[in-house]
Amino acid sequence: MNHPTDPHTLTQASTPVGTHAGYMPGFGNDFESEALPGALPQGMNSPQKCNYGLYGEQLSGTAFTANPPERTWCYRIRPSVKHSHRYEKIDLPNWKSAPCVDPDVISLGQYRWDAVPHTDEGLTWLTGMRTMTTAGDVNTQVGMASHIYLVTESMVDEYFFSADSELLVVPQEGRLRFATELGVIDLEPKEIAILPRGLVYRVEVLEGPARGFVCENYGQKFELPGRGPIGANCMANPRDFKAPVAAFEDREVPSTVTVKWCGQFHSTKIGQSPLDVVAWHGNYAPYKYDLRTYCPVGAILFDHPDPSIFTVLTAPSGQPGTANIDFVLFRERWMVAEDTFRPPWYHKNIMSELMGNIYGQYDAKPQGFVPGGMSLHNMMLPHGPDKEAFEKASNSNLGPDKLDNTMSFMIETRFPQHLTGFAADKAPLQDDYIDCWTSLEKKFDGTPGKK
Repeated sequence: MNHPTDPHTLTQASTPVGTHAGYMPGFGNDFESEALPGALPQGMNSPQKCNYGLYGEQLSGTAFTANPPERTWCYRIRPSVKHSHRYEKIDLPNWKSAPCVDPDVISLGQYRWDAVPHTDEGLTWLTGMRTMTTAGDVNTQVGMASHIYLVTESMVDEYFFSADSELLVVPQEGRLRFATELGVIDLEPKEIAILPRGLVYRVEVLEGPARGFVCENYGQKFELPGRGPIGANCMANPRDFKAPVAAFEDREVPSTVTVKWCGQFHSTKIGQSPLDVVAWHGNYAPYKYDLRTYCPVGAILFDHPDPSIFTVLTAPSGQPGTANIDFVLFRERWMVAEDTFRPPWYHKNIMSELMGNIYGQYDAKPQGFVPGGMSLHNMMLPHGPDKEAFEKASNSNLGPDKLDNTMSFMIETRFPQHLTGFAADKAPLQDDYIDCWTSLEKKFDGTPGKK
């Protein structure tokens, strides 16, 4: 057998018309793909006998009665019950789930971290996950967690799925391959991946060490935001999301499947690769998306709009207009607003805001917010530009100005985010971050008309 890092391990569908390098375009589409001709039934989902001796099986991402239902029909070498056996509880001490409130950790505050450094320790996708914050409750399927991943080693005959959540993966360094039940996704910085709840996959290192961010979404799955008066164009276009074509393994080798379920981890031993889906069709699938295709919109006369206009994906809550999670992107863009303070303003927010820097400088914090670093401004805590950013924005010549070589993102949630012990004690916390506002001066002058 080929080594798992060999891309030819999986038998993959030939690239159909309309796809690009083994991917199918579109967000929320009903896709269909087969790695062997005739493996996909036509005109029905559950024939009495499937071609090639395959088993038909449905993976449901919503309740059957949801409108529309999100589900994918899989035609596989073995049904999933053969990829599940007696489970043994295991410990992944650095991967936490909400509620996770450490009484010795103060989450009330404005925090910022340098990039979590690489180590000489061999780390896989599972052992390299480091939880920074949690919010909500994984048991009631509301809220989220944020993580940093450090990965140096491929998973070999080892597989994973989360029953708790879908994962939004944001690489910052290195390249990873996600070999999933429905196909292969290769991922690098400036791209993101969405891995649905319940999908089995293996993570391999294509170029390491790899580091990045993960938003673990316990609630309703991510969708494209409503555009309102912006209309049909710009922001993230559905055609730029790519789902993989079918690929499968027929490998008889002792394997381990690890499951995250209600915040706990369990493993089971099986005798084969579970990546054995030969054909599939449906609308419940993993995606990748190139952040460089995100087309930002903004003010072209005056004032600074809400950062909501930079939303790439949103996971709705039960309260209209208030997200369980918003994923917001701050990338290269032109600033042209007249007589306007252009950086983000000072504010307090009912939402809590966690940011990560992929590369470059963020305009509101020109110093200290480093690539690979994170910041947290929790619910109803004030934040905004430091003195350097304030003075520059208040006094600069307001001609057209391009913010270049910059890409940061924000994970915004309706829930307060609680720091983990790792974030408080082990991650490289910038203890002096709160002092970035100390030098802001009183400028008040009661003279009428004076600015």
